[in-house]
Amino acid sequence: MISAYLFDLDGTLLDTEIVWVHATRNYLASKGHEVSHEFCMGVVYGRAWFDVYADIVHAFPELEMGLPAMQDEMDEFFYKLRDVADIRIHGSIELLKRLSQSTPCCIVSGSPRPHIAEGIEIMGIEDCVSFYLGSSDYPFGKPHPSGFLLAAERLGVSPSECVVFEDSEVGIASGKAAGMKVVALSRPRHPKQNVAAADVVLEDLADFKEDIFN
Repeated sequence: MISAYLFDLDGTLLDTEIVWVHATRNYLASKGHEVSHEFCMGVVYGRAWFDVYADIVHAFPELEMGLPAMQDEMDEFFYKLRDVADIRIHGSIELLKRLSQSTPCCIVSGSPRPHIAEGIEIMGIEDCVSFYLGSSDYPFGKPHPSGFLLAAERLGVSPSECVVFEDSEVGIASGKAAGMKVVALSRPRHPKQNVAAADVVLEDLADFKEDIFN
């Protein structure tokens, strides 16, 4: 029996994962560091903000300024890119709205809480999510399962009764490590991720059928 659905945000509900990659590259260029797209993919894609910050400071120690300060600086680059496009992944949002009519749904993200709140408003799903968890709510980023396990605890359900929707390799690993079922979103023309560990792989989450795990 499935008792709850847990959604990743960036790359699963909103097409912001790749926006963060570009924003990080632009930010580092503004600091005098020309880095490759591949470098930023490795630092950013699917990872919690505190891990992103740690990797940037490790690569460029002179940029150490404290996590909140870097977040504020990088936000400027992120918003410039985000605000000129429709970043909603419509099939995923449609699924969340449908599932929430009968089963608790929440968001577990590695993004800062203010970004998640903005994303929920952009999607118009305020009444569809029981709560959301961001990078400040749990101690270890994906692929560690701490975020998903905390969500199950707050929902009062067993991890084995949860389904996770993810788009990244580290997110899939996190859900599996938590003992949950994992559905991977693997969209054409987007950065390839290893989704082999997922229980189900879909190109559009709107195609998900609730009875698949029951």
